[in-house]
Amino acid sequence: MNSRDTLAQRIHRGEVRALARGLSMVENGDPGAGELLHTLFSAIPDHVTIGVTGPPGAGKSTLLDRMITRFRSQERRVGVIAVDPSSPFTGGALLGDRLRMQSHAVDPGVFIRSMGNRGHLGGISGATRDAGLILAAAGYDPVLVETVGVGQAEVEVAEIADVTALVLVPGTGDEVQAMKAGIMEIADLIVLNKADRPGMDQLEAAVAASLELAPEDRPRPPVVRVSAESGEGLEALWTSLDLLLSSTDPELRRLENTRRILRGILGESGARFGEMLLRSEYGSENELLELISGGSVTPYEAGLRLVRVAERMLEEDENQQD
Repeated sequence: MNSRDTLAQRIHRGEVRALARGLSMVENGDPGAGELLHTLFSAIPDHVTIGVTGPPGAGKSTLLDRMITRFRSQERRVGVIAVDPSSPFTGGALLGDRLRMQSHAVDPGVFIRSMGNRGHLGGISGATRDAGLILAAAGYDPVLVETVGVGQAEVEVAEIADVTALVLVPGTGDEVQAMKAGIMEIADLIVLNKADRPGMDQLEAAVAASLELAPEDRPRPPVVRVSAESGEGLEALWTSLDLLLSSTDPELRRLENTRRILRGILGESGARFGEMLLRSEYGSENELLELISGGSVTPYEAGLRLVRVAERMLEEDENQQD
């Protein structure tokens, strides 16, 4: 038994030190991270990932705090990834998650991890997807992902979340930015926060007008007014969230999660190049997904194989040039 197997077993048992080590491996790009994820993959239980995104100052962290409280009341263990701006000196997260979620910092049923985005413009860290899987492997369900809050660029959270909540607040001018394509199109649920603030009616009207312009085949996301600070409207929010989470079949959700993982891995090598390699080695994405679903291979094992093929192709090309 090698050290990676041991670490994977400890993560499955929910050992906090092992979990922290695994998260550091994926965040820091440790060469053994892919092997660890490969070992963990087949035993990751069904789980949901909820993305919380929106402009700075929208109250995402306060809403997240309320969400954690709600899931803990259902005796569910909650994993949180708070993606923050990176320090230009250390590359680490500038904001402290526990400063914003003090009431849960010592709860053994909650694991909160800050990750620096390290210049990644999608509002999430490049390692966020894999970090969420490690939290799920340790028994945390749901996994909540709060993005850095950089506006329109935060569309990538939808690639790792089963449900994405877009949080908007009136009176900041951000409603105009939010109406633009990108960020509005990723929302499964729109939360109008700080309901007691002036301008809420105008914000709601602007959102409604924007949704009228959406393609007819796209489901219209529910829009809920809340005040995360006072608790106003939260019951309506939980009802909408529960309906969204219950509307997907667990098997279909797992398939889509696997598809997202696979596309993320391929995308890291360049989308067109990755697709070419996939076709040459596995035939098609669907054929590879069938192999993964049958337990013959994991996305990380397939990714490693494709990387090796790419390296061999590059080496052969260099030899020919010489």
